[in-house]
Amino acid sequence: MVNLFLSEPLLNDVAQNSSSSSNIDVILPLLNKLGSQIQSLVTRGGRSEARLWLCSALSSVNISSRKQLSIFMKLLRSKPRMIQFVSQLLTMMFEKRPRKLGSLLAKRSYILERFFEGNPKRILEWFSDFAYDGGSDHKRGAKALAQFAFANRDTCWEELEWRGKHGQSPAVVATKPHYFLDLDVERTIENFLDNVPEFWSSNEFAESLNDGQVLFLDTKFFRDLFIRFMYEEDMNDVWDAVEEFLTEESFSSLTQHLLITLEERDFCRFLELLGNYFAPRIESWDSCDSSCWLGVVLSYYVDTEPIDELLLVNSVINQGRQLLRLVRDENLNDEEELLRETTAEIFRGLENGSSFSLILRDLSKMKHVETIKLLGLLSWTIHFRLSEECQTPDSWELLFRENGIEFRRSSDHSLLSHKGFSEESESDSDSRSRVSKKRHKKEKKKRKKKKKKAFDDDDDDDDLGDDDELLGVHQISRSWLLSTDGFTATWTTVDLPEHIAKYCLSIWMKWLLARQK
Repeated sequence: MVNLFLSEPLLNDVAQNSSSSSNIDVILPLLNKLGSQIQSLVTRGGRSEARLWLCSALSSVNISSRKQLSIFMKLLRSKPRMIQFVSQLLTMMFEKRPRKLGSLLAKRSYILERFFEGNPKRILEWFSDFAYDGGSDHKRGAKALAQFAFANRDTCWEELEWRGKHGQSPAVVATKPHYFLDLDVERTIENFLDNVPEFWSSNEFAESLNDGQVLFLDTKFFRDLFIRFMYEEDMNDVWDAVEEFLTEESFSSLTQHLLITLEERDFCRFLELLGNYFAPRIESWDSCDSSCWLGVVLSYYVDTEPIDELLLVNSVINQGRQLLRLVRDENLNDEEELLRETTAEIFRGLENGSSFSLILRDLSKMKHVETIKLLGLLSWTIHFRLSEECQTPDSWELLFRENGIEFRRSSDHSLLSHKGFSEESESDSDSRSRVSKKRHKKEKKKRKKKKKKAFDDDDDDDDLGDDDELLGVHQISRSWLLSTDGFTATWTTVDLPEHIAKYCLSIWMKWLLARQK
């Protein structure tokens, strides 16, 4: 059975076992060997996935809006320009702050004259939204066109092109606004492009741009336009809008959307900028909060390129299950066997528990980043071994008892300690006995309904198979409430390896931090 090392070793235990230091000289190199094996796997076949894992972890980091603004503005101002990064940022702003950018376009509405010139598709999409209900509630460019045409009817009404045999007068259209539906929009806008230049800088047209919906007619065109505003024309109001967005948007949202666009060199630059805001010491450990340890690791790796070691640490601590899936899904039989052999060697060195005391003693003298890495590797070793050895609900309950973890079966709210079942809880044999009695009654009832013995025998076999199958499903689907989280969540065999491994790491780190105070 896997020893989880959940009993805190006392200082005198370390002193008594100091003679076993040769053992620790073997275990620590084995942990580093395991780290090299995992790092090879992660940085070779699964590097892109490991980077996504790291981006996800970074999104949980707690940082002030002032600091996040500083980081992202330095990236935006860096040379050479990160065009894909800037484009993704603008895409976010289009989706989340269209009115802000729309108002900037409205101030420069004349620029859009060329946007519509020679493009019937854009013209029809923007200027054809006239009201169908007989009212004057026109939308977007159609509203701007109607308002401008009425306001300037003495000079531009003749530029309106109608589909009917004759045109419509302003007086008639004013009383019947739905007549605008008969307007030949494409030809009319072409006339305005040629003969009514003042329309493109008018208040009516500018007002139609304020809500920012025009951005979605051609997002690439407008991304390129705003990039020009930012870098070629260096427009202050555009940069102000960018800074406002970077300040108001959450760090989580920014990292999840923007980091995936960065080349590795630029990604390392981001990590360096972020790491400058963290101290190299860890103050507390929360297994549910990556930011409690990630800042420490970032502060250490600010000058590290490539980022292989950071990918390794995040993979073993934050993505244990996904890492295991990567090993198995890629059909890496040789690598999986090497990992299995190395984890077995580590556990052989820790069998009596004395070596674990020495590990804590030695780790307490190391830099926090090295401590996090080595204990992270040890916790993933436990994750790997549990996924290999705990294949049945009974094996999990044995693990709980052997390691002092109290548990309740989720269908039975009585408490079970590491000593065994409570009096209120039924054992597996009791459960099977009840199933057997029900099966006997069911068989007897079926026999009375059968006319031929042959059919009786067949039906009995089918019934037995059904009950056995139900019993098997009950065994596989068993779930528990555990003392590891104060009995607050229900855990299944699928989730347990990762949960237990993270719980172990949390306990070990808290012991170390307590010793260093």
